[in-house]
Amino acid sequence: MHAARLACYLRGGRPFGGARTYPGCRNPAAPRAIRPVVLPGRLYFAFESKSWTGGLALYDPLDPGRTPARAYLVTRDQFADLAAQEMYRAPGAELDLSTLPVTGRATLGPGRYETVVRVGAADGHTILTLTAPWRSADAPWNAPAAMYLRHLTAGLVEAHGWSRGRAARYLAGRPGAAGTWTPEAITALPALAP
Repeated sequence: MHAARLACYLRGGRPFGGARTYPGCRNPAAPRAIRPVVLPGRLYFAFESKSWTGGLALYDPLDPGRTPARAYLVTRDQFADLAAQEMYRAPGAELDLSTLPVTGRATLGPGRYETVVRVGAADGHTILTLTAPWRSADAPWNAPAAMYLRHLTAGLVEAHGWSRGRAARYLAGRPGAAGTWTPEAITALPALAP
């Protein structure tokens, strides 16, 4: 959700505090529109991030609950390049999304962020996100790293206008973070610039 982090996927670069430099998209243009959205389902943290250490933020659309998110209106090529970078592939290839109209999802590989899920629509545009193919209950939950939480907190504040305290309470209650991170500990992390 943090716009500065998304810019690294679009234009190339390394997000503040991250361990990975992204090559960027073929078309580095800014999104044509940006809006906050709330998705059905739940955010959880699992596995180990190569970029941040600690758990990855994943999304299970079948879990109960609501997930605040941010929708960016990008081109089809930009979405393909964003997905490629999340999957540790080189940008430039088209995605096979032929199953989306029938099943609401397209599996591009067996791993994390290799499943595209249709989660709704806004202003006549389909909203897609990347996640894992499994259910949250089947994943090994793992607490996220402090720097990753700083970016997620900044994104919630930026996208939804939440206070840092509200964002911290939300994140501390997600599976994987709950029991390791408290709202107070997340709120105490230094804020990232917008």
